[in-house]
Amino acid sequence: MSLLRIRKPKTRKGKQVLLAREPQLVENARFMLFLEGRKCGGDVKLYMKDLQQLRKPLVKVLSRNNDISPFEDPSSLEFLVQKNDCALFAFGSTSKKRPDNLVLGRIFENEILDMVELGIKQYKALSHFKIEKIGTCVKPCLVFNGPKWSQTDELRRLRNLLTDTFQKDKIEAIRLQGIEHVISFTCTEDMTILMRSYKILLKKSGQRTPRIELTEIGPSADFSIRRSKIASEDFYKMSRKQPKELKVTKKKNISHDELGNTHGRIHLGKQNLDKIQTRRVKGLKKTSEQKHDNRQKKKELLKAAAKEMLTNKE
Repeated sequence: MSLLRIRKPKTRKGKQVLLAREPQLVENARFMLFLEGRKCGGDVKLYMKDLQQLRKPLVKVLSRNNDISPFEDPSSLEFLVQKNDCALFAFGSTSKKRPDNLVLGRIFENEILDMVELGIKQYKALSHFKIEKIGTCVKPCLVFNGPKWSQTDELRRLRNLLTDTFQKDKIEAIRLQGIEHVISFTCTEDMTILMRSYKILLKKSGQRTPRIELTEIGPSADFSIRRSKIASEDFYKMSRKQPKELKVTKKKNISHDELGNTHGRIHLGKQNLDKIQTRRVKGLKKTSEQKHDNRQKKKELLKAAAKEMLTNKE
């Protein structure tokens, strides 16, 4: 049973809010909800503040502390995420048993799809790097280093979850000068996740292609994987399903050129031009001179035919 009661909208604005929460063919950008546990401080609080800076403006922050245990009872967490109309969440807490604890997860159909608990071993905040930062709405380029990311289901889901966490919106084209920010994730042999953030600098190289330099701008973090909750294959497959309206189907006899123009080929049967009824247009009518010439030609043809008949009789 859902914790949110189903109500009919009484105002026009309420109706618009409910319609916006319904499934759409093209979903809007995903918001991320930030909330803190009973106790939250130290590195995990600094990391959540820096993560808010990286995800702006697609963030929603709850300032109050919440007595929530995501892995034992996720119903309260699902309620808060659904109430704030978010698809992702970051839950920070610290305790004697699990210090500097960070839980990243995502929601599908008002239920938790994936959830991973990370422990922060070492952290350097954005303020630690005294260097010029990047703009607010710059989309980062994500790089996952190491072969371990594709070896287990847990790491594959974590890679997908990190992609959703740092991806703001989908883009169709990339411009070389527009790539300014790189976030690198490296999985080591002891299952430690190293997160590093760099600013891309394009330098002159004397050639057409510029020389690229990376400058670390933060944040810098080392994570350890503590617990994880992964959705079943059927539930995960359902979350990735796309509507039929968005699937691109190839149409026969239709092609596109380099300029984006559409060309079509039509196949017709054999046509009898004598039976086609054409419209009479004034512009195609014969002039009086043309009519006079046609009458003279007919008379000459008749005279020639009469002479031939006389000669044949003789």
